[in-house]
Amino acid sequence: MKLWPRSIAGRTFLVLLLGLFAVQVVALTIHAFDRVELQRAAQAREAIGRTAALWRAMQMTPPDRRDAVARSYDLPDGLAATVDARPLAPEYGLAPNPALDRLAAGLGRLGPPAMRPREVLVGGEPRRAVMASLRLADGTWLNVAHRPPPPRPWSNPGFLAALALMTGAVAALSFWAVRRTTRPISDLAAAAERLGRDVNAPRLPEAGPAEVAQAAAAFNTMADRISRFVANRTAMLAAIGHDLKTPITRLRLRAEFVEDDAVRGKILADLDEMERMIAGTLAFARDEAAAEPMGRVDLAVLLRTVADEANDVAGEEVVTLAAPEHLPVQGRPLALKRAVANLVGNAVAYAGRCVVRLSGPEHGLVRVAVEDDGPGIPEAELERVFQPFHRLEASRSRETGGTGLGLTIARSILRGHGGDVTLANRTPRGLAAIATLPA
Repeated sequence: MKLWPRSIAGRTFLVLLLGLFAVQVVALTIHAFDRVELQRAAQAREAIGRTAALWRAMQMTPPDRRDAVARSYDLPDGLAATVDARPLAPEYGLAPNPALDRLAAGLGRLGPPAMRPREVLVGGEPRRAVMASLRLADGTWLNVAHRPPPPRPWSNPGFLAALALMTGAVAALSFWAVRRTTRPISDLAAAAERLGRDVNAPRLPEAGPAEVAQAAAAFNTMADRISRFVANRTAMLAAIGHDLKTPITRLRLRAEFVEDDAVRGKILADLDEMERMIAGTLAFARDEAAAEPMGRVDLAVLLRTVADEANDVAGEEVVTLAAPEHLPVQGRPLALKRAVANLVGNAVAYAGRCVVRLSGPEHGLVRVAVEDDGPGIPEAELERVFQPFHRLEASRSRETGGTGLGLTIARSILRGHGGDVTLANRTPRGLAAIATLPA
């Protein structure tokens, strides 16, 4: 449903607001109908009081003028009186009714005993119309019709104002309470996002209600365990890499005593490849970017530096840059430079030259596209090449060197910044490495 909020805070706020609004409407409705009952009781008392005054006036009026006096008597709206030769109450129905019986008893006690009606008949429906017939001493009847105005439970102008005021107050309090209640969830999500980028990110404060403090403590414990695991793995791999350098050095020295030049060259080439693989593995495992602080980086200037360095190494312009003068982002400069350099290096190595395009921000993301005109990659391999040590045979030659960690390291760095990198074949040939970063 489109109107149903997606967030917990929005849903809780909407449910609270609708529930409390309904409760207020019911409470004010009950109050309004109680007010109607009070109005009806006041109308009945006023009708009885005016009837009593009219009865006393009839007692002091000559019989031939009673009807004229009754018709011209000042009565409130809904009350009319006539003097007739017969009672009109039977025409309204004389069915037993406790309210009408009480009214008849009350009218029968009007004035002192000598001036009370000889007979009282009351008929009708108390909430709609009532006819009271009181017999005078000369045998005529004073017929008093009471038709109360329809009830108006919502006539009070303060009703809507009170409803709006209470709804506004409830909405403000509900919004404040929901924000206070759900803020720890947002803080936890933000902390998880920071932890995904940096295992050494600041920990959550273990404060607030018991449940919030318990969740923060559990999250901090998890973050500490992850940090220790990464540190232990890095230390272990560094130690292994350091220990492997000694036997590799001994093998290199012993290879120098091999008389066959072809065999010696192959041995030394294998040793060089082993050293490159060990160095690449250590760099990937160490994740040097994790220790580098986050800061504001001008991505356009960084790309310009990478392009200039690649052109200097090649001795010609092999990297063309299409970027604005400045485009700042939040990141780790050395790590970002390494990731982009890996993408550019791959493109130059396999295609000879490339174009780097920087665009954005769009939808909160900055886009870096490294495009080349090389042989491309089979569609089935576009994702697999990001796996560690995975190298292609058919589309990209192994003779160009490399350990198969360049794309892996680039993706690891970019994802650590909250972005990503993907590959896509171009038409009619070539490959595009598309990196994204939060603006």
